[in-house]
Amino acid sequence: MAKRKTSLVALKEISDINMTPLMDLTFILLITFIITFPLIEQGIPINLPKGNAADLDNPDTLNISINGKGELFLGDLRVSKEILTGEMQRTGALAPDTTVYVRADQTIDYGRVAEVMRILYDAKITRMALVTQAEE
Repeated sequence: MAKRKTSLVALKEISDINMTPLMDLTFILLITFIITFPLIEQGIPINLPKGNAADLDNPDTLNISINGKGELFLGDLRVSKEILTGEMQRTGALAPDTTVYVRADQTIDYGRVAEVMRILYDAKITRMALVTQAEE
């Protein structure tokens, strides 16, 4: 009969898991999420006008953004005026207490913002706010 080359004692020593690389990986992932989360939250680059206002914290909200080119975004998705009108009509019928935040670039024409406000008014959405950048 042949002898074993490894003993069972050596296998018990290998069974321990080194936690240091796992903790390093967790720390790197945490730092990555801390850095990228603010960028994900407001993904449409908009130069907001400055003004004094209260902080925004309402769980039932929708974001409508108008960038410097006048393009409309519902959340992070680019939409046409017709699609926005349909979505707001549906939101006004199903969830009239939803607050809609309108984020508009300060360089666009005021008429474009007025169009969006008219869409919200026609959809019977009464809770809306214009988002501004805090003054320093």
